[in-house]
Amino acid sequence: MSLHNFKNWTDNLNEQDEKLPVLFIGHGSPMNGIEDNEFSQTWAKMGQGITRPKAVIVVSAHWLTRGTHITAMEDPKTIHDFGGFPQELFDVQYPAKGNPELAKETAKLITSTQVGLDHDWGLDHGTWTVVRHMYPNADIPVLQLSIDYGKPASYHYELAKQLSSLRKKGVLIIGSGNMVHNLRMIDWRKLNEPNYGFDWAIEMNNVFKEKIADRNHKALMDYESLNKAAKLAIPTPDHYYPLMYILGLQDNKDDLSFFNDKMVGGSLNMTSVKIG
Repeated sequence: MSLHNFKNWTDNLNEQDEKLPVLFIGHGSPMNGIEDNEFSQTWAKMGQGITRPKAVIVVSAHWLTRGTHITAMEDPKTIHDFGGFPQELFDVQYPAKGNPELAKETAKLITSTQVGLDHDWGLDHGTWTVVRHMYPNADIPVLQLSIDYGKPASYHYELAKQLSSLRKKGVLIIGSGNMVHNLRMIDWRKLNEPNYGFDWAIEMNNVFKEKIADRNHKALMDYESLNKAAKLAIPTPDHYYPLMYILGLQDNKDDLSFFNDKMVGGSLNMTSVKIG
């Protein structure tokens, strides 16, 4: 990358009048990546309804690391990090470009830890199953920011705050996971029954929405103390941590709305949040 090209990129990232929203998206099953259903249709509408970004950065529940890393390659590969699904899903390629310059700029913004520039990962299903519906032409650079899995929720919340300037530079930041995510308890017989949720899962979905609407971020960071059902909803925090990044990027003037507010298979919710 020449100094001239690097300058062009940073010039293009000048602050703009409009600040992009941030999204927490419940991504659910990898099959949502190829199915035309209510969830994928909403993702497509979301992509059409917000200002076209210059780049997308996704914090996916499926990239857990020691330390924090960001993809920094020119051509991130499409990762099929799942098993037991139809070949059609494994055949999907999402050939969005990366952006090494944005990766470097993002790493510089994060001062609380040293951020590694990664050239091995790519776009896992927490990213491409969603973004391919939002931007089907794969003509917007897409990067992933990893989750340091050894750190608590508050760490991720505070780290996200350091990325706030990207919202005014045309970068769309997405957290991709699920607030209620207990795969061991899914009722596979009810998987196709619309909005089927166990009582505890519905309870936690409502608690999460209430706390998010009230901007009670402290309670959401201390999720294990919310109630007994929280341990069923979040047996492990991998799918919950992406929410912390989105809440950390919220400011006092941001509007807030929920979408895809549905339960799946008893113990999974697709509830998603748009901030800004």
